[in-house]
Amino acid sequence: MPTSDLVYLPVHRLSAEISGGRLSPAALTEALLARIETYDAKLHAFIAVYGDDARAAAEAAEKAIRAGHAVGPLHGIPIALKDIVDLEGRITTGGSKAWADRVSPVTATLARRLIAAGMIVIGKTHSVEFAMGAWGTNRHMGTPWNPWDPETHRAPGGSSAGSAVSVAAGMAPCAIGTDTGGSVRLPAAWCGITGLKVTIGRISTHGVLPLSTTLDTPGPMTRSVEDAALLYAVLQGPDPMDPLTLRRPPDDPMPGLKRGVAGLRLAVLPDDERSRVDDDILAAYDTSVEVLAELGAQIVPVTLPRPFDSLAGVTGRIIGAEGYSFVGDLVDDLDQPVDDDVRPRIQIGKGMSARDYLLTLREREAIKRDFDAALADTDALLTPTIATAAPVVETIDQSGTPATFTRTVNLLDRCALALPNGFTAGGLPASLHIVCAGYEEATALRIGWAYQNATDWHLRQPPLD
Repeated sequence: MPTSDLVYLPVHRLSAEISGGRLSPAALTEALLARIETYDAKLHAFIAVYGDDARAAAEAAEKAIRAGHAVGPLHGIPIALKDIVDLEGRITTGGSKAWADRVSPVTATLARRLIAAGMIVIGKTHSVEFAMGAWGTNRHMGTPWNPWDPETHRAPGGSSAGSAVSVAAGMAPCAIGTDTGGSVRLPAAWCGITGLKVTIGRISTHGVLPLSTTLDTPGPMTRSVEDAALLYAVLQGPDPMDPLTLRRPPDDPMPGLKRGVAGLRLAVLPDDERSRVDDDILAAYDTSVEVLAELGAQIVPVTLPRPFDSLAGVTGRIIGAEGYSFVGDLVDDLDQPVDDDVRPRIQIGKGMSARDYLLTLREREAIKRDFDAALADTDALLTPTIATAAPVVETIDQSGTPATFTRTVNLLDRCALALPNGFTAGGLPASLHIVCAGYEEATALRIGWAYQNATDWHLRQPPLD
């Protein structure tokens, strides 16, 4: 198989090739490392590449699989981790130059689960500083390059910028991101890949540098919905180190993944929200809705209690207050090398009183009740993931946010899936956003799988080769 084809195979295909003896983990790992060597100097997805360790792990996986000791479908498959996920003894910077020498004291639960499943950590990927930003930019550590425009530096989306670029550019078959207001889904959308935002408590955050304990959710970033489901099945589950994971038992998405959407009730974007979306993105969205209708879904209108853009500020206040509790000492110290775009976002929490913070949390609960009532008779809400295509980095207004649709999901304690659904006239990816009730990840994945099985947008590759 040509290397250019191999590096773009989705995880479930790689799994079949490895288990069938047609592909070795060592050959796969070597191809990915070569790809990183070729492209990452420009794309800047990785902050660290663990080449020697990845090779050793791949050789061990290959021997184990050949000896009949495969531990599961992910055995021997490399993965990249966002640089806010701790690996004991390794540097984890959280995207901050101030933490350039920070050595991880523990290994994150999610990393332990991936490694136990036989996966190979190939490296760490760049993040917006403190994971606080949706554009994907980082003044001190560098901004990854969106691979869909090789000529112009466009935003990769954030804060899981490097994770998205690594998968989109064929440097890793999958990666882990985190999502506090859209940080899995936004970069997935702008980089043309699939990203799953889980309900809080589904995946342990132990060993993941915190931004907002109320909203933080790690999640998989992949080439396909089936890949996201495979990773989610491994990542979820109770962890005594994260009490939020004890709320619900795990829910395996695989048995119902391919059931189709016939009979499901899918709500669509209200008319008053459509004017906020660029024409090309809206056209791709409307076509996606038509595809799902043709597959048997019932498309229903819905009246939402509040506009999406009115909710971004509520989410931002929660993130600011809780983020300031973690890194306020750094952002207040002007001698520290903190990104000037990130500093004011965190300092939202500096002047917030305990009363105002608690009132914001109460407001959130009221908003959740209103949206739960409005969406009670639906299985999912469909929106665009982003309202525009990826902007040119130098044109970005850092005082704003592209997270209009995504932040709402975190605020509402819901889960969501972002997946490619078309391209603009300029060749930049568009993305469909499937929003489901909390703990209904299996439903979001089921809808997403049906859509991807009927389309081929997720098979497209950026113009690098």
